[in-house]
Formats: sequence, C-alpha cells, structure tokens
Amino acid sequence: MTTIASGTDTLTRDALAVLQPGFTGTSAPSWLLRRLGEGLASVGLFGRNIATPAQVAALTAQLRAERDDVLVAIDEEGGDVTRLEVRTGSSFPGNHALGAVDDTALTEAVAHELGRRLAACGVNLNWAPSADINSNVDNPVIGVRSFGADTSLVARHTAAYVSGLQSAGVAACTKHFPGHGDTAVDSHHAMPRIDAELSVLESRELVPFRAAIEAGTRAVMSAHILVPALDPVHPATLSRRILTGLLREELGYDGLIVTDGMEMQAISATYGIERGSVLAIAAGADAICVGGGLSDEPTVLRLRDALVAAVRSGELPEERLADAAARVRALAAWTASTQTTPSTPSSALSSAGSAAGSDASTDVGLVAARRALKVTRGAHFAPVTEAPYVAAFTPVANIAVGDETPWGVAAELRRLLPGTETGSFTGERAGAEALAAAGSRRVVAVVRDAHRHPWMAEALDILLTARPDTVVVEMGVPQSPPRGALHIATHGAARVCGLAAAEAIAGA
Repeated sequence: MTTIASGTDTLTRDALAVLQPGFTGTSAPSWLLRRLGEGLASVGLFGRNIATPAQVAALTAQLRAERDDVLVAIDEEGGDVTRLEVRTGSSFPGNHALGAVDDTALTEAVAHELGRRLAACGVNLNWAPSADINSNVDNPVIGVRSFGADTSLVARHTAAYVSGLQSAGVAACTKHFPGHGDTAVDSHHAMPRIDAELSVLESRELVPFRAAIEAGTRAVMSAHILVPALDPVHPATLSRRILTGLLREELGYDGLIVTDGMEMQAISATYGIERGSVLAIAAGADAICVGGGLSDEPTVLRLRDALVAAVRSGELPEERLADAAARVRALAAWTASTQTTPSTPSSALSSAGSAAGSDASTDVGLVAARRALKVTRGAHFAPVTEAPYVAAFTPVANIAVGDETPWGVAAELRRLLPGTETGSFTGERAGAEALAAAGSRRVVAVVRDAHRHPWMAEALDILLTARPDTVVVEMGVPQSPPRGALHIATHGAARVCGLAAAEAIAGA
C-alpha cells in the first residue's frame, strides 16, 4: 500500500491529491516521486514523455513503485490526437471516422483495443472521448475529434466508446462538458462563448453526456467555455451552476470531474491558474489538469499552496477540498482493482499497429479506417499505377493535435508506389508552387479542413484546371462536393487513415 510521508498534514495531502500535473522527460524526476510520497495522486503523460512502449511501461512502473494506486492519465483520443504514437501517427482512426462508419460495435472494439494498449503500458485514465457535437463547421478545435453533427449519433458512439475503453480497465474521461462543438474560438487561445438557448443545449449538447453517464463514465472533463444560458458570468470550469447544479444534481453524475488544462489561455489569461484552480474546486471540480505547458515542481507547489491558503482564508470550504480528494482516491482505487498483468509492451503497442499482422485486434484500427473511407470517382478517373507527386496543403495545427505528429498519405503511398515524391505547401501561391513542383507526375493533393482555409480551395482550383486527373484526399471534416478524378474523404488525418487512402489510390 501507498505510504504517505510523515509530517504531511491532511490539508496539504488533499491539496496535492486534486492536482494532475505533467513533467518533462521520459523517466520520472525526483521531485515528482517525492510529491507522490506526500500525497500527489495523479500524473499526466504527454507526447514529450513518450519514446517507446517499453519506456512508457518502465516509467509507469517507476511511478507505481512510489505510489501503487497512482492515476496515470493521458490525452489519447486516437485519430488526430495521439500521444502514444505522437511520432508516427495513430494506429486508430478518430471519432469522426468512427461516426462516418456508424457501427457502435466497431467503435466499442476500437476503444477497447486502444484501452488494452494503454493498460499494457500502465496508463489507467484516458482524457477521452470527446462527446462534443460538431454543430459549428468552422469550429477550430473540435472538427474530426467529434463523432459528427448528429446528436443521436454522437450520443450512441460516446456510450460505446466509454464501454469499450473501460472494459479494458482504463477509466474514460468524457469531454468537454457541457459541449465545445458550437464554438468559433479555440479555448487554448481565448474564451469561447456559446449563445444557444437552454432548450437547444438540453436537446443537443447535453444528450451525449447523458449517454456517457448512463454508460458509466468514470470521469467527465469540463470545458473552458462561457455558456450564458447556463451561467452568464463564469465559464463552465469555474461555474457551480454548471458543475454542481447541472452535472451533479440535475444529470445525477457522481464520478470524478476533471478540468481541462488550466494553463489554456481561456483560464490562465483571465483568472490565472492559481485562482482558477481554487474557483474550479469550489465550483465542484475534483481534479485540476495542468501540465500540458506547465510541467515543473514550482507550478505544483504554487497550486498546492493556493488551495491550502484558500481553505485557511475561508474562500474554499475544507470539506469541498476533502470531497474532491476523496473522489480522486476513489477512482484510483477503481483503476487499481481493474489492473491485470500487462502484455509485453513491445507487442502491445507497436508504432505501426502492423497492418499486415494476423492478430485481428491489432488490425481493428485499419479495418475501421478502411470502412470510413468515402471514395468518389470522377470523369477523369484512371488508376494510379506509377509513383505520383503528393502535394500536401498544410494548415496550422491546433494545439490539441500538435504539429509534431505526421499526417497525410505520402509515407504510406511511398511503400505501395516506390519513388513517390512529396512537398508541403501553404498560402496563396500554394497551387502554383505545387503544380511547378509536380512536373509531369500525377498529382495527389491532400487537404485538411479545406472549408476553413480559402487558400486551399484556390490551390485545388489551380491544380484541377491544369491537371484534371488530380487525386484529391480530404483528411478533415468534408464539406465541399467531391472534386478531382478520384476524391477520397478519410474523415481524419491519423496514420491509419492515410494508409487506407493510399491503398485506395494504388488499388491495393
């Protein structure tokens, strides 16, 4: 059992217990191990902490040697947002691809296999799935992270994902409550606002969360968004009306409430992370997610001390902090009770998810990605039999996805058609530059959320006018009518989506 360091008082232990910090490096720093011994109960892993499957397993074992019931959390949605496969791209398509297939058994199977791989590496809390409805097509932060724009579809797939993930012994954290899909601002940069009427919120945004609660989700993550119909003053993360009144009392949710990253500008630039953390716990949150950008011991100590000071000043009731800490420990106990003997890390989490392997569970991601493809052949269609030129029209990645994860079809197409060349293009001259770079080669144009970037549409116009045999691969949320000799909508930019598209292009 975990032994708490002597001399650490109850209030300080509770203040540490509600924090979910990150850290730098691929092994646990001494300060983190020391704080685990003093009461810290959770740790967040990010791409910077991931090198190999064996390394992740060794890291989590190192943490558990200090505290056997530690919650090890990660933001592993699959699809565009991956941490385990941040350097290669995910072996699983994301939510939008699964929604496009609309087979809840497949969604559950994908989530279970993803959970199995997490558990094999010692990770037991996943900040997923996204239950947001993609009701605003110009949303800059959700997009393919959503199962879709249809309320009932999102609800049933959210429930299936929760069931599949938790059947592997990994706690699901359904996000971003009360729904981030109808925003035009990324909360990483500023405070989004949703001005929908209460009746709309009840019949749209809240439905998937009701389904997740019914499915038994062990955690729910709050959104840093202002929803005046629910609370005209406080964003959801800091709103007692939303976290306690709506989520706890009206929806009957009794599990862990986790905040989105407190270093995001929606909170840090308006309230500051210390005051924001105090207000969040007071509002009904149980765990403070911090560490995506702030990942050092001074941050943990500042937040710990801010919570302790708030209790001592009377701003934060001590029983509220104690209740939050108890919920964290209760989830830790649940995950500890579900632990099984890990499979061999090197086989449990291959960087490629071996598309050619014989293990059906390993291939479920590729099966899903293939089924998610929507392929449209145009008047100028001809099979691609020789190495083409891949022109990737590259937007700025949102922070949740990150710009370090590779995407597209070039790497996978090169395996099928050796000699394939590629280039990345951005801006108003992208089309002309891509055309010049391609020379006489057949062009494969790859776009991502083209409806949000007018320059991409212009680039496609230039290519298709000059080269009507161009193949178009759309890897974001498809909005425009199919264009090109061959149009492939992948519904996501994960590596496995690129592989499925490459197969279709090469006729494999």
